[in-house]
Amino acid sequence: MNELLSSGFSTQDVRLSSSDTTSATATPMTTTTGSDTGIGSGIKNFFGDLFGSDDNEHSTRYQGAVSGGKNVITVTADSLEEVERAADIVEGFGPIDIDEHSSGMDASGAMLAGSQSGMSLSSMSAQSATTQQQSALTGSSMQRDTATQSIPVVEEQLKVGKREVQRGGVRIFSRVVETPVNETIALREEHVEVQRRAVNQPISPTDAAAFKEQTIEMRESAEEAVVEKSARVVEEVTIGKQVNQRQENITDTVRHTEVEVEHLGATGTASTQDDTYYRTHFQSNYSTAGGSYDDYAPAYTYGSQMRSQYSGRQWDDVETNLRTDWETRHGSATGSTWEKMKAAVRHGWDRMTDDNSTGRSY
Repeated sequence: MNELLSSGFSTQDVRLSSSDTTSATATPMTTTTGSDTGIGSGIKNFFGDLFGSDDNEHSTRYQGAVSGGKNVITVTADSLEEVERAADIVEGFGPIDIDEHSSGMDASGAMLAGSQSGMSLSSMSAQSATTQQQSALTGSSMQRDTATQSIPVVEEQLKVGKREVQRGGVRIFSRVVETPVNETIALREEHVEVQRRAVNQPISPTDAAAFKEQTIEMRESAEEAVVEKSARVVEEVTIGKQVNQRQENITDTVRHTEVEVEHLGATGTASTQDDTYYRTHFQSNYSTAGGSYDDYAPAYTYGSQMRSQYSGRQWDDVETNLRTDWETRHGSATGSTWEKMKAAVRHGWDRMTDDNSTGRSY
């Protein structure tokens, strides 16, 4: 239990239950009101909650084991990955697999004489943790392992059209402008002059008619300037349109999503080999630094996962992105700084690179 708590599991998720009521580390079994009382009732109710009221076989089997002096540890996890991590930790303490060796027990679940007791409890711990996890999930999430799921692949398409816009124009208008004009013209004027002169001569017979009344009239005339204006068209201003065609190259970007398929190894084959390999590497390189393998295991796993995600790219090209993503996931958790875990991440990356070059896939 202490190892689980130091690995990041909270006290609310880890429970150690025992039939020994004097144990200082045990979490007492919950008792309920009814006909059953005491420790026996608490154990019964505990496994009834764990396996469900319909699974009397498991409840009875585990109840008998606890009654025979065994301890049961339960872990509530948020994901299958956390379940497997918890199971790996529990396996390091040599637990007993109650389900695998149920033939060595009597009907109550107690060990029969001569049955083995130093067996592995990997199935028990994994099954218990998995059951706890599944009971905390909704019905829809429990069906995700069997229901068909899909990721849509989205792609943008570029369509180039055209529209008419106003870019300006020309307006013409006319106005009347008066301009002074000076012209010179010669005008003729007539004036009648009357002259008198003295004459002393005898009248001639032709002048006999002079003794009668008569009138002589002479009129004066003069010229005056006459102004006449005439309009003439001297210029035309024409407005029209000239149409030109031009080619324009449109440069833009379109987005699309890509789905990468990562093949996961089967549990107990390649994943087990990797775990063994990384444990050996940890013992050779980091065990003397004071940390545990569980501190470095996420770094190894992270490096191998990122190698698949950044397939075809070099470590130096993506190191900055990996560091940012690592710090986002792990924050300022003690012992999880990038500088401390960088070498382990790089080793997981290089291992996947070497394996892929030889045709091995995960």
